[in-house]
Amino acid sequence: MPGRGDKTVITNRRARHDYHLLDTWECGLVLHGAEVKSIREGHANLQDSYARVDGGEVWLHGMHVKPYEYSRAELDPVRRRKLLLHAREIAEIARRTGERGLTLIPTRVYFRDGRAKVEVALARGKKTYDKRHALAERDARREAERALKDRRG
Repeated sequence: MPGRGDKTVITNRRARHDYHLLDTWECGLVLHGAEVKSIREGHANLQDSYARVDGGEVWLHGMHVKPYEYSRAELDPVRRRKLLLHAREIAEIARRTGERGLTLIPTRVYFRDGRAKVEVALARGKKTYDKRHALAERDARREAERALKDRRG
């Protein structure tokens, strides 16, 4: 059926800048009321959000979802939200986040077949010199592409 693919609504652009992303998982997202409509319109923010395993379940903390303007329900915009994963995936995430320096970061929110999904990544924080090095590489790549374009054109 046409139009049933992924539709990315929100991305966490800072995640790739601040962290080395090691592994990713696709999670379902438990939402209440008109939160789905608000997310569909792009009124959510993943900045400063993270996921944590607590009591055998994975919870997303710090994701801000602006209340839908036509909704009557009053929900906390930054409440924690449950992520849906298989038990073996939760066990693996719990084991790996137990390692020193690793955390679980949401990288994007999207809709697949009408259902809200979150992509979470196992991440290790970058040092300041790593960030500078990545920016220098990107700038050098842009300059090389610009020089090739000028040479051809």
